[in-house]
Amino acid sequence: MTAKDIQNKFHEALDTIYNKEEVDSFFFMLIDSYYKISRIQLAMAPDFKIENKDEILNALEALKQEKPIQYILGETEFFGLPFKVNKNVLIPRPETEELVEWVISEFKNNIQNYHTEGGKSKAFRILDIGTGSGCIAISLAKNLSNAKVYALDVSEKALKIAKQNAELNQVEIEFIEADILRAEDQRAKTEAVWDLGFENIKFDIIVSNPPYVREQEKMQIKNNVLNNEPHLALFVKDENPLLFYDAISRFATHKLSDNGMLFFEINEYLGNDMIRLLNDKRFKNIELKQDIFRKDRMIKGSKI
Repeated sequence: MTAKDIQNKFHEALDTIYNKEEVDSFFFMLIDSYYKISRIQLAMAPDFKIENKDEILNALEALKQEKPIQYILGETEFFGLPFKVNKNVLIPRPETEELVEWVISEFKNNIQNYHTEGGKSKAFRILDIGTGSGCIAISLAKNLSNAKVYALDVSEKALKIAKQNAELNQVEIEFIEADILRAEDQRAKTEAVWDLGFENIKFDIIVSNPPYVREQEKMQIKNNVLNNEPHLALFVKDENPLLFYDAISRFATHKLSDNGMLFFEINEYLGNDMIRLLNDKRFKNIELKQDIFRKDRMIKGSKI
């Protein structure tokens, strides 16, 4: 069977589910990944024969079931870096890249506020809460060379992928399996406040992309996301949509250093609620930021 024959099969099976450009994109990504043949090479040799076609036809069946192409390939790109992904972690989104860019930019603009020793910058500490694939923590570690980066997640399976991604991208991250929602439980059991394994550590930056999609918004979610990506990392109850933001903000009031900054990716509909939450927690210099689609998608505040 030629590559062109398989491409035609893709269109016959998928054009009613995806647009034609998407279908072509899926086909060329899979051909490149499975057979190491580029789009340009195929254009020059459209009758190229595919000897072992089972792999790509199995991928076609998965696409018909609306399985995300990133899960089929087992990998994706984020902030110019390669990441392994599977059903235990969310697929990194472009808006999260914008959050990472903002963290890097704000740090560089405020570097004089961070620890100094003899006029030289000391290593500073970053904590990523709900790290998933590790995309935020790893991208920050890769771009802020003097950072000591920690990454926390409640899911052992997610942390397994995140550790593989840290190794893949050759960065050192300290990973912690813990539940940020149980910080208060730990406080009740010990005198240590909000530690979660961070006794005697203060962070200069805490960043998080926690679950923020309300149950009422499920109808807006595409099937490829709803039926494949981990609901644990996506959804919150309608009656308490800021559950994670409240817990993380309270943690940050105790564990951020002076002048430390807290960054969140947020639900586009809850920007004003987030401003009120951070004000209530006495954060200063609160800034709500829109993404490239002009949606309220990020917020930051400083501990002063």
